[in-house]
Amino acid sequence: MRIWIKEIKDNHLIKDLVVENYEDDTRTHKVFNALDKACSELDLSHPIWLDKNVKEFSNHSRTKFGHDNFIDDIPFDYLDFLVIEED
Repeated sequence: MRIWIKEIKDNHLIKDLVVENYEDDTRTHKVFNALDKACSELDLSHPIWLDKNVKEFSNHSRTKFGHDNFIDDIPFDYLDFLVIEED
């Protein structure tokens, strides 16, 4: 599985990261592990999964974490979280 995580501000890409995970694990664990790794590497607090994020991700393998998803202030408009390859 490959997941692309992008920080977007004013419709511009600020930072991005691709996290790969080909371990024999569940899709859910791979997604949460990718988010943990991305937050660590991008020096971010972990976003909170709201109902809308769960629904978007279940339907489209993509979601956006905005200011409502973070406890701390974030220096961008949203974090785009997208599965680009599944195994």
